[in-house]
Amino acid sequence: MILLLNLNIKLHKKNNLMDIAALKSKIFTVNSFRDFNDIALQIFHYQYQHNAIYGRFIDLLPVNISEISSCYNIPCLPVEFFKSHEIRSVNTPPELIFKSSGTGTGERSNNLVFSKDLYEKSILKSFSLFFGSPEDYILLALVPDYQIARDSSLAFMLDLLIKTSGRKESGFYLNRHDELKEILKKTSGKKKILFGITYALMDLAEQNKLDLKDTVIIETGGMKGRRKEITREELHCVLRQKLGVVDIYSEYSMCELMSQAYSESGGHFITPPWMKIYTREFNDPFSQADNEKKGGINIIDLANLYTCSFLSTKDVGVLHENGSFEVFGRFDNSDIRGCSLLA
Repeated sequence: MILLLNLNIKLHKKNNLMDIAALKSKIFTVNSFRDFNDIALQIFHYQYQHNAIYGRFIDLLPVNISEISSCYNIPCLPVEFFKSHEIRSVNTPPELIFKSSGTGTGERSNNLVFSKDLYEKSILKSFSLFFGSPEDYILLALVPDYQIARDSSLAFMLDLLIKTSGRKESGFYLNRHDELKEILKKTSGKKKILFGITYALMDLAEQNKLDLKDTVIIETGGMKGRRKEITREELHCVLRQKLGVVDIYSEYSMCELMSQAYSESGGHFITPPWMKIYTREFNDPFSQADNEKKGGINIIDLANLYTCSFLSTKDVGVLHENGSFEVFGRFDNSDIRGCSLLA
């Protein structure tokens, strides 16, 4: 009897692994809302059963999970749980652990990455959708080097893009303005992307006279307590004037996510097909806000398969009719978001 019970446990675990492998193979095949909705519902039921924290959270809510037929009705876990609990939907050891910047209260979120290859695929596919192959660019980064900031998801992302670009000039140049200026001068006319934390881009713009018309600038991150927070519009205005560029792009993500959204100068972010943003009412966290109306941002990231794909954030934004969204800041009394958010 005991042997039979042990066999059943092993078979159950094997089936669980097969289930998550099947879900993983579907994430990047999404090409319609129907596809997204179907996979989101499958992931929801998987995570409800296998994510202890999320399952307990759902059980405390007045919802009947068997009646949920739309991804927008799936309850979202407050992202703050990543600070106080270990969020996981599998029992295997994590391959990577990332921490949020913790620039406000000092508390830091922990994101356990159980599939490095899934994360890398999400990064590269998101980037390619918006900018094409990293191999087409010289990738320059004004962020801490991943060799130093090993717990930074942003540094990991840029390290991957830099390596994928395959260009000898690609690299991290935070606090190395003279070297960066030399690279920019030598590669004039070649396609370049300059990723930068907001305060680092402002330092570069104010301390140097540059003409970067052949460079795509992508700002990602706030002032990190280094400077007074300014609006994205004010930032882009300064960068355009000082660096001679027309368009400034932005990246939106966070430590707890596996995917990224990007925007052009207008500030309207676009998500990759396996990620969706929608807004909730300020006074009712379980009611979806109308399009074109400010609300709290909820995120569905199918690539968060091994943790939790359904997150409620403290970010404030607006979802537009065409599916793009804007970010306006954060709820009062909430800590500063570490990746891509300005007041």
